[in-house]
Amino acid sequence: MPNSFFALEPEWAAFLAIDWADQKHAWSLEVPGAAKRERGECAASPEAVDAWIGQLSARFAGHRIAVCVEQSRGLLFSLCKYENLTLYPIHPAAAKDFRKAVYPSGSKDDPLDADVLLDFLLKHRDRLRVWRPDTAETRELQFVVEDRRRLVDQKTCCLQQLTQRLKLYFPQALTWFGSADSLLLWKVLEQWPDLERLRKVDGRRLKSFLESDRRCSVPEWEPFWPALQQAVPATRDEAVIGSSVLFVSALVRQLLALRATIQQYEKRIRELTEAHSEFAIVKSFPGVGEALAPRLIVALGTQRDRFANASDLQSYSGIAPLKEASGKRCWVHMRWGCPKFLRQTFQEWAQHSLGRSAWARAYYQRQKARGKQHHAIIRSLAFKWMRILLRCWQNRTPYDESRYQTALDLRSSASSEPTVEIVWKRVAGFSKISAAQG
Repeated sequence: MPNSFFALEPEWAAFLAIDWADQKHAWSLEVPGAAKRERGECAASPEAVDAWIGQLSARFAGHRIAVCVEQSRGLLFSLCKYENLTLYPIHPAAAKDFRKAVYPSGSKDDPLDADVLLDFLLKHRDRLRVWRPDTAETRELQFVVEDRRRLVDQKTCCLQQLTQRLKLYFPQALTWFGSADSLLLWKVLEQWPDLERLRKVDGRRLKSFLESDRRCSVPEWEPFWPALQQAVPATRDEAVIGSSVLFVSALVRQLLALRATIQQYEKRIRELTEAHSEFAIVKSFPGVGEALAPRLIVALGTQRDRFANASDLQSYSGIAPLKEASGKRCWVHMRWGCPKFLRQTFQEWAQHSLGRSAWARAYYQRQKARGKQHHAIIRSLAFKWMRILLRCWQNRTPYDESRYQTALDLRSSASSEPTVEIVWKRVAGFSKISAAQG
């Protein structure tokens, strides 16, 4: 470990590593100058953790304790309230690989894992970052944005199940109402979950029901009513129909509840986004609308020293590819170990910017003319946008399209690209990033 790194650190009273679990946390403690380590377990309840940390704080008179723990939001947020603890989160994959290096046999148990984490903390602390939580507004926005995505994924799963079951016993419903993602279809199925029950409804009552909610797109009555009367059941198997009615009714209730909950989340996301200190900067970029603005705010946060340069952000998000070389073999591939939702955010933004930014659209067209694939161009464009975004964010300056276009023109009078541009090549089936003269 570099001496310069030691010089910047406080004087530690102790070094602590915690291997967390649902029931009990195993821990390993080393005090500078002590003959041997201390080991033990602590119940995972908040009361037990609070009592244990209180004992450690009293023992070391409130002096600083360096703590290494695998990345776990629950435990990190439990420990961050203690001012004398400096937290060093470690990626689970890094901890696993380090344990393999120390114990090639594959031996594993909780006390052993705590020792491994403590070894990493003592010997490779320069490779870890101190965890500093962002502002409460930013963290809440991150939680609600991620939770909304989970709810949307649940809704998508329900829609897929609903589609498959309707195809089994009532496929006409998908034709009449467009798709399974239809509020009107859900309301109809809630009242009349199969074809026979729907056909027995009086025409005037059904028409009034369909037109009662202005939020819904109503099918044209003239073709719909005769088609309903002439419809033939897909099956007359009572076992299939009976079980499907129960299943579809349950799915409809879930979808209606999810729809209302997602709307509540979207309202809260709008409130947090518009009140956030970074909103004006993020909103100034072309292609950033109501959905992408909060996701970009969460990606950046408010800590200006979080990313040393654009390369850090590009690598962390997975937009920058990864190079592997061994002997004469060298290959480049996408990063697998990255936040997938974050990578998707930047790619979607690059896609949306094509309709709002002249230079982005021109860049896409030039790359397309050179035979580049769509997704490779979008990744390359996202790579360029991230450099601009980070610079504006660090300087607290909103984006100005005309100013950037002028800068491009100054670099090259014949092209709207910089003199040195980032391009993507196909190498062994993967997109390879390289520099080419413009």
